[in-house]
Amino acid sequence: MSARSKARKRALDMLFQADVRAEPLERVVEAEAARAAGEPDRLASWMYAREIVDGVADHAAEIDELIVSYAQGWSLARMPNVDRAVLRIAAWEILHNPEVPTAVAIDEAVELAKEYSTEDSSRFVNGVLGRIGEYASA
Repeated sequence: MSARSKARKRALDMLFQADVRAEPLERVVEAEAARAAGEPDRLASWMYAREIVDGVADHAAEIDELIVSYAQGWSLARMPNVDRAVLRIAAWEILHNPEVPTAVAIDEAVELAKEYSTEDSSRFVNGVLGRIGEYASA
């Protein structure tokens, strides 16, 4: 697994934890930073995970608005917590990280959804992100 794939998983863990526990994201990030400091072999994945989480937080309103717009009848509250976090990560990469091709962001998100969410989530995530990708390239 690449460092960026590991970073996406770490970002997913942080966003999911903050969401489910209704904890401030900053507190979750601080705890993860302390853990990462004790594990130097995970430094590469930590740096990108932090960039993702900070990016999602900085652009939360825009990202959530696009997700809801393209989710066709699904509110954020109705989505499984994992799907919501996966969509936010990939949407940030598509919209705000030019180093990551849209297809890679979508593929990585679909894989996370397959591994951590419901049976139908990967198709849902793929559809929403495909529309966000089209929007971003327009």
